[in-house]
Amino acid sequence: MSWDPYATLGLGRTSTADDIRRAYRTLAKELHPDVRPGDKAAEERFKRATAAFNLLSDPAMKSRYDRGEIDADGNERMAFNSRPRQSARAHAGAGAAGPGAGAGAGAQDAFDLGDIFSDLFGPGLGGGRSYTRMRGRDIRFTLEVDFLDAINGAKRRVSLAEGRTLEVGIPAGVESGQVLRLKNQGGAGLQGGPAGDALVELTVRPHAFFRREGQDIHMDLNISLTEAVEGARIQAPTATGAVTLTIPAGSNTGKTLRLKGKGVGGQGDQFVRLQVVLPETTDEDLKKFVKKWPKRDYVPPRPQG
Repeated sequence: MSWDPYATLGLGRTSTADDIRRAYRTLAKELHPDVRPGDKAAEERFKRATAAFNLLSDPAMKSRYDRGEIDADGNERMAFNSRPRQSARAHAGAGAAGPGAGAGAGAQDAFDLGDIFSDLFGPGLGGGRSYTRMRGRDIRFTLEVDFLDAINGAKRRVSLAEGRTLEVGIPAGVESGQVLRLKNQGGAGLQGGPAGDALVELTVRPHAFFRREGQDIHMDLNISLTEAVEGARIQAPTATGAVTLTIPAGSNTGKTLRLKGKGVGGQGDQFVRLQVVLPETTDEDLKKFVKKWPKRDYVPPRPQG
């Protein structure tokens, strides 16, 4: 469940920029790790407050959050998701929010955390020593990928909200819900700390005719009456390109053929279920043949209700 950056800072939705800055100053003075060393609970509250400040002090990101386009972690809400089919938008840097958030690299008119800490503690807290270095927060976003890219692997470039782009390597065989971790590609660290990571959750688009079941790939393939009766060698699509498939004579709808090694990453198989399809328009010659066919009264087995 998403959290509320306004509530984290003890503010209402009508709060001004000055209100946001004052609320954060108050919490930072109380919770900063240099003020309460070793207090993990205070450190987590400080990180969350910093994340809230980062989001609400960036006018563009604050507006998007207020309109309901993104959540407090900077993720696109589904109702407002209008990303291009092969890209994603991650709301990272100073403008986004999330546990463990760092200073980031957001809009130029956002408040500077270093200025706030200097105002609170002077040039260095406790006799000139530097502020505690903190790891930047992890940013999270979803990336929609094509079925065949998920099967075979691919590379995608992702545009982030603050203008950066990331190249995401999609390993072969990934599935929807799988999360890729890009080290040190998240929010910037605080006071010189290391950057966080980018966590990319993948969503695989359904294919027009391929279906994945574990490491196997399934599909239905239409064949003609002639191909079904006499047998044939036809081209059949696979995830890695077309192959020649032998249709045995006397094949019927529902017969399934296996293409060994043509599953996910060469580990599984591809299963091709045949479907006999008659011509779309009535064929008079076929009708005449059926009327004269000795086995025209044959009735296949049917379930009994």
